[in-house]
Amino acid sequence: MRPFRVHTGRAVPLDRSDVDTDQIIPAEYLKRIERTGFGPYLFDSWRKDPAFVLNDARYDGATILVTGPNFGSGSSREHAVWALEDHGFRAILAPSFADIFRSNCTKVGVLPVQLPEPVARGLLVAATADPTLEITVDLEARRVTALGVDETFDIDDFTRWRLLEGLDDIGLTLRHVEEIGAFERARPSRLPSLPSA
Repeated sequence: MRPFRVHTGRAVPLDRSDVDTDQIIPAEYLKRIERTGFGPYLFDSWRKDPAFVLNDARYDGATILVTGPNFGSGSSREHAVWALEDHGFRAILAPSFADIFRSNCTKVGVLPVQLPEPVARGLLVAATADPTLEITVDLEARRVTALGVDETFDIDDFTRWRLLEGLDDIGLTLRHVEEIGAFERARPSRLPSLPSA
């Protein structure tokens, strides 16, 4: 996955609370076996409304989603994060996230940033008023800045390190490829082993 260090991008305001993963990507699109190609189906039901914010061309190319509390609730489907990433979002700013959704975000390089509700609301209102609003999310300094906002956010050290290094679960495992190979070579031949590459 791509490392996340400091990202500046335009913001899309999604003024909704309790957005669940079925609203992010409907179940009918979960039959795909690839991890890519979900972006066009992001918020599919809501996209049928011409007034929905992602249908507003002024927000085309925006890379930061600012939304309400409890974002990503519902089922634990990874596809929801894949759709957000495939659409181009690098960070999501909200007052709160569902725990599994937050974890899924960090495993593909999308940064979920939890902000105090008044700060998140202020950024949402500002992005609604100004589609050119840019927000900087600095993972190195754990800060969000835009307009007059300069707010710190919490993230555990290990997850922060993984994002800074661009390491998903496979990347973490591959850091130990030499040790894995040595272990496999030392196993008795009567035991099953991994196929050699």
